[in-house]
Parts: sequence; structure tokens; C-alpha cells
Amino acid sequence: MPADPVPADTGTPGVEEPAPWRRGRRDRKAAVFIGVLTLLLGFAFTVQVRNSGTDESLAGQREEDLVGILDDLTAQEDRLRQEIADQRTLLDQLGNTDSQSATALEGARERAEALGVLNGSIAATGPGLTLTITDPTDRVSAATVLDAVQELRGAGAETMQIDDVRVGVSTAVTGSPGALEVDGKPVTAPYTFVVIGSPQDLETAMAIPGGVESKVGREGGVVRIEQSDAVVVDALRPLDDPEYAQPAD
Repeated sequence: MPADPVPADTGTPGVEEPAPWRRGRRDRKAAVFIGVLTLLLGFAFTVQVRNSGTDESLAGQREEDLVGILDDLTAQEDRLRQEIADQRTLLDQLGNTDSQSATALEGARERAEALGVLNGSIAATGPGLTLTITDPTDRVSAATVLDAVQELRGAGAETMQIDDVRVGVSTAVTGSPGALEVDGKPVTAPYTFVVIGSPQDLETAMAIPGGVESKVGREGGVVRIEQSDAVVVDALRPLDDPEYAQPAD
């Protein structure tokens, strides 16, 4: 019996031998791309085998043998098609996963930066103003400086510092006139506020009748304001470790 048609099945092993490539792969994506290429080549080779069989190699075969060979090749082709589809699906999933991970990472980074600005743990820049309170007679009180902080917050200040002390949600202004402290750190006149927010809104808040400018004036001081398109708040506030609070599940 002629044995020549049997090699028609030899295209299959070439498809099933990705082991050398697997040993040399660098990462998962590379392996997926290589697998897809291998399957495509195997599929092309299988189709070629089906189409290139010569009359000489098949002429001596019985009809049932030829049907069996054709069925085997058809089954191999179907398997290759399915494997190609599976690999393409995997590639799409990997691409979507990478994109989602990158988006999530970027979102987390932006939230961390926003929180850092608000709690004073990172430097910030933006439009705002520089406010200076002079106190030539050492009469400006801690209450007046604290009023300035609160009025600026109420006017939309996003972050600020007084001299080299970053203002936080728990900031306290203490001491006696001429010897003030912000969060326990001594500050000296003239007291310089660097504030990020809407420059016009912030300045308007300072000029409200009976507000900060009036109080400073009654205590012998003067308020000077300089608006700017870009100020830098670079004093940093250390983060306090909570003693009682814990993250909720």
C-alpha cells in the first residue's frame, strides 16, 4: 500500500511545538503575540497542504482513506481557527486590562496629589495673592491673624502658608501681640500670607467692612495685597498619625 499520503499530516507537529519560544519569552504579551503568529503560520501551512496534494500522492488511496485524510485536515483547521480566535480574545483582554490599570493608576495619582495639596503635605502652585500684615507697634493679635485665615478660607482659599508655616485644618494661632505662633512655630511681623485661590475673591473678602483690614487698622497695622497669576505655596505640613481613628472596611 502506498504510504506517501501520510506526510500530509506533518503540518500539525509544526504548529504544536511552541516550547522553544516559550523558553525564550520575556513576558506574557510577547508570548501571546508569538503564539498568534505561530497559529497563523500553522493555519496557512495546513491550508496549503490541503490545496497542494498532488494526484500522484493521492491517486492510490481508497475513497474512505481520502475521506479520513480530509476529515483530519478539516478538524485541524477548525482547531487552528479556534486557537487563533482564543488568542485574539486574550490579546484584547490584555489590552483592556492594561488600559484600565493605567487609568486607575492615573486617577489614584491625581487624587493623591489633590489630597496632598489640601492637607499640606505637598507643594502647590496656582493663581492667588500675597497678603502682608504689618505690625509696627506690636499690637496685632492672634485673633486677628486667625480671622484672616478663616476669611481667606471662606473666600475659597485652597491652600496657604503664613511665613514658612503651612496652614492646615487644625492650624492654631497663639501667643501675644509681637510674639505670635502658628502651630507652635514663632512668626514675626510683617506676617506674610501666600494664598492659592481666586485672587479677586480673596482680596474682596479682606476688604469687607468690619473685616480683616479694619481690625488690623484698629490695631495699628496695615494690610497690603498683591494679586498674582501664579504663586507658590511650598511650606510643607507633616502628617499626623491618628491615635484612635482607623480605616473603615
